[in-house]
Amino acid sequence: MTTTRDTLLGCLSVPRWADDVLAGQPYADRPALLRAADAAARELTDEELDQALASHPRIGERGGERSRREQAGVDPAAGDTAERLAAGNAAYEERFGRVFLIRAAGRDAEEILGELDRRLRNDDVAERAEAVGNLREIALLRLEASL
Repeated sequence: MTTTRDTLLGCLSVPRWADDVLAGQPYADRPALLRAADAAARELTDEELDQALASHPRIGERGGERSRREQAGVDPAAGDTAERLAAGNAAYEERFGRVFLIRAAGRDAEEILGELDRRLRNDDVAERAEAVGNLREIALLRLEASL
């Protein structure tokens, strides 16, 4: 099984990750490709983390079609959701100096807000690990959907 660099960069905007995944082609099957993508995403540097986050919209600020689908469970127009998300995003960015990222697919606004509140209590090391983990989950979901 093979994929393209453009497809990979659409899943996770980190050229080294895409190159690492491409280097193992062709893969015996879909699970082998996903395992390789998973392993390569676990090794993100701080620079790569920043690079990947630069292409992600804030939760509640839906970007392109893919982002809208992934955030389908979040209705910013419902109640005070937009205000709570804006306040949470601002607090997170002030605390950690980067956009809050979470795998939104399959989660509703309350679950995301709960995770945001919980993660604001993380130290820098724990939060970096959670951000990388969520990026990895997003990349794998996107890659799987593209196959």
